[in-house]
Amino acid sequence: MKVSIILPVYNESATLSTVIERVLAAPLPPGCTMELVIVDDGSTDTTEAILKSYRDKSILQVHIAERNSGKGTAVRKGFELASGDAVLIQDGDLEYDPRDYAKVLEPIAQGEADVVFGSRFLNVGRFGRPPGMALRNLIANRLLTLCANLLYSASITDEATAYKAFRTSVLQQLKLEAKRFELCPELTAKVRRYGYRIHEVPISYNGRGIAEGKKIRALDGLHALWTLLRYRFSRLR
Repeated sequence: MKVSIILPVYNESATLSTVIERVLAAPLPPGCTMELVIVDDGSTDTTEAILKSYRDKSILQVHIAERNSGKGTAVRKGFELASGDAVLIQDGDLEYDPRDYAKVLEPIAQGEADVVFGSRFLNVGRFGRPPGMALRNLIANRLLTLCANLLYSASITDEATAYKAFRTSVLQQLKLEAKRFELCPELTAKVRRYGYRIHEVPISYNGRGIAEGKKIRALDGLHALWTLLRYRFSRLR
C-alpha cells in the first residue's frame, strides 16, 4: 500500500526541516511505501527556500502557492496531488509525532478500517488533558467532539485531531469545500454522512501556543461548530 502524507505549511521555517526529517524517517506498517506531498500556502518567511533544498528527494512532491488561501485549501491541493492508496494529514509543526504513523495506518493497511483518527485523549483518560493543550483548546475540543457524536453518532473522543487518515477512495467521494481550519469538521461530517465508521487509535501530542506559531483562533472554533451543524442538515453534493 502506498501512503501519501499531506503536509500543508505556512511560515513554518522554525520547525519545517525537523518535521520533514521526522516524516521521512517515520515507521509505516509492513508492506507500505511513502509519498510526501508538501503544499506551501504562500509563506512569507524562508519556508520556500527550505523546501527547495529537498527537491531531490524522489518520494517528495512540493507545490508552492502564490498566495495564502488557508489550511483547508492547501490540504485539498495536497489531496489532488496525492497518488497513494491511503492519505494521512501531517501538520507543519512539532505538535504531532510521525512515529505514530504505523499505529494510525495499521487499521487501513490490515483492511480493518477506511477512516482512522489519531486521538490525543485515549492516552490521558476521559477527563485528562494532553500535554501542552491550553484549557480553552481543551474546552473547544470537548464541545466539538460532543457535537460530532450527537449530530453524527460518530462515537469518537477527538474530533479536532490533525491526524486523520483515509483510503483515497473515501476522499474521492467527499467533494470537500473548506478553505481554512473548518476542514477538520467537514471531513468528520462528510465521512459520517457517507456512512463510514471512524476508527480511533491513541497518539502522542505536544501542544504549542500562539507565541510558538499556533495559528488557530477562537473564531475558528465557532466556524468549526457551524460546519458540523451545516453539513448535518445540508444536502450532500
